[in-house]
Amino acid sequence: MKYVLGRVDTLQRVRIEAAKKLLESSRPMVSEVMLHVGYSDATAFRKVFNRITGMTPSAYQKRYERIY
Repeated sequence: MKYVLGRVDTLQRVRIEAAKKLLESSRPMVSEVMLHVGYSDATAFRKVFNRITGMTPSAYQKRYERIY
């Protein structure tokens, strides 16, 4: 069982890293990023994002967006 949980955690981290890059490099809506990285439930996406990064997706976007 531990092996399966490790794989889920790894997949979540990969998805959140992809979401972070999108939130940093462009101005998409958080809902678009969520769908792009493979989440269909906004609540689940926010919870996982917050657990991994320590902040909400919108707060992350405001803090780290690149201005071009």
